[in-house]
Amino acid sequence: MNLSLVIPVYNEQENLPLLFDALYPIMKPMQKSWEVILVDDGSHDKSLSVLKEYAEKDPEHIRVVSFRRNFGQTAAIAAGLDYSRGEIIVLLDADMQNDPADIPMMLAKLDEGYDLVSGWRKDRKDNAVTRNFPSMLANSLISRVTGVHLHDYGCTLKAYRRDVLVGFRLYGEMHRFIPVYASSVGANITEVPVRHHPRKFGKTKYGLERTVKVILDLFTVKFLVAYSSKPIYLFGGTGGLLMVISSLIMLYLFLRRLFFFISVTGSPLFQTSVMFFILGFQSMLMGLIAEQLVRTYHESQRKPTYTVRTKINLNRDTDD
Repeated sequence: MNLSLVIPVYNEQENLPLLFDALYPIMKPMQKSWEVILVDDGSHDKSLSVLKEYAEKDPEHIRVVSFRRNFGQTAAIAAGLDYSRGEIIVLLDADMQNDPADIPMMLAKLDEGYDLVSGWRKDRKDNAVTRNFPSMLANSLISRVTGVHLHDYGCTLKAYRRDVLVGFRLYGEMHRFIPVYASSVGANITEVPVRHHPRKFGKTKYGLERTVKVILDLFTVKFLVAYSSKPIYLFGGTGGLLMVISSLIMLYLFLRRLFFFISVTGSPLFQTSVMFFILGFQSMLMGLIAEQLVRTYHESQRKPTYTVRTKINLNRDTDD
């Protein structure tokens, strides 16, 4: 299978016929084998019935996964990735705000040597106050914290090579952080402007509360990407900093006692110094425990701490 389209679906019964009408003229002329994985995320309308109808009409290309209840967009994307078979994977929303006509352009960009092509809704057709402005702030924060600079992390329309999606699982709202994970394994990433249309049917499933979830998930992603293989750098660094602060406070109290005869233990700074020292020592111990857990994880699964892009003359079994 050359190409898999993964599309999460939640209460989109009116948009699905429009989606298929737009997809077929794009996909049929392609000189590639292709499939469309549609994941019904516990829809309450007739979305699943519509999906079944199209799957029966075209069993060669249309495949449907249906959840027992609503698990969220990230879970739907994760399931789509699990059941897809394509060497190239394109993610797409079912609400027709993304334009399937942009898919060939993104595939052409992959052919230039990129591993991930991310869509950028440059002229976004959403509410400026509740959607566009919070999204702009979140994108800026994510880019600054992760070092992967994209204008539009929230755009679902992205094209991937499968090998950059291996080795991590998606939770929470983490589908938007896939480029960060891909970058951590050395993916070559680019961003291209894509078309964005106003929603014709249904209503958006996301509001301002999603921004808070994204920011919380950002902490997790930063830790997993930067410190998952060496957690002692985070815990030990934090512990060392607290212990240095504790030592400086103690030095200040000692000098004050030496020159001004002010009691050391009578100052609240003494309790603060002791607390910082204990917290710093505990943080270092947590780092050592985390190091043991990481080593157990990698060694028990024989999971390498590196990723390989290509191999030359190494296709045979190296144990021979």
